[in-house]
Amino acid sequence: MIANPWNESDPARLAVRARNLRVHVVRMTTAAGSGHVTSAFSAAEIVAALYFRELRYDPSDMAAAARDHFVLSKGHAAPVLYAALYEAGVVDEATMMHLRRIGCPLQGHPFGRVVGVDATTGSLGIGLSQALGRAIGARMKGRGSRAYVLMSDGECDEGQVWEAALAAAHFKVDNLCAFIDRNNAQVDGATDAVMGLEPLAAKWRSFGWNAREIDGHDFEQIFAFLDSARAERGRPSIAIARTVKGRGVSFVENNSKYRHASILQPEDAARALEELGVT
Repeated sequence: MIANPWNESDPARLAVRARNLRVHVVRMTTAAGSGHVTSAFSAAEIVAALYFRELRYDPSDMAAAARDHFVLSKGHAAPVLYAALYEAGVVDEATMMHLRRIGCPLQGHPFGRVVGVDATTGSLGIGLSQALGRAIGARMKGRGSRAYVLMSDGECDEGQVWEAALAAAHFKVDNLCAFIDRNNAQVDGATDAVMGLEPLAAKWRSFGWNAREIDGHDFEQIFAFLDSARAERGRPSIAIARTVKGRGVSFVENNSKYRHASILQPEDAARALEELGVT
């Protein structure tokens, strides 16, 4: 059975990984002149915990049938996925730093033909269905692998999310594990102003899921949820992870100036890198 190549359970070491992911995001989006920075930042701890503790994969063989799969449903946060693939040794620095350029496989949203990218996403609401298909397929083939998905809170406005939620519970897909990046912001403003979502955890429980509310920046809480999800039998699991848009750089946290695809301007990028400890 494939294992996680790092198996890092020390929150301090994973905090360094999350910081590195943010550094890579700033560097690649600044070079590209585009990209969703704050959406990537809010997910950094979750992605770090998945790639450097939880997911079972071999960086040198990302096509291995027995490995776990990860679907980034909030595809606009693609830079944090690419940062993790770089940090894990799956893609090289030159490729990462050519983000969004013609001829580079790393585009604005994940493309499923790229090594290490499990699904093409970007049209919000489709990722849970894709992860569900991966999980059911693995179960049918007796592989013992798991599927993980990271969604945005805003995409829970989409009906397809709830269709997939019904199906996953009905078919008792307990090798499916989901996160909702609950940063309370979407393109049109505050999520609950656009479409009220609460009580979000209770809604998932009513659909038959093992649902927990956690601090999405607290590794101990992320670990506890992941451990419970692996132990769960007969139903899928989901964490409503409370996060901060732009977490990690003080002047972009919950700053509406950076809500959309707006990158950090060069002077802001330099300031952000300095705050992240890059000199």
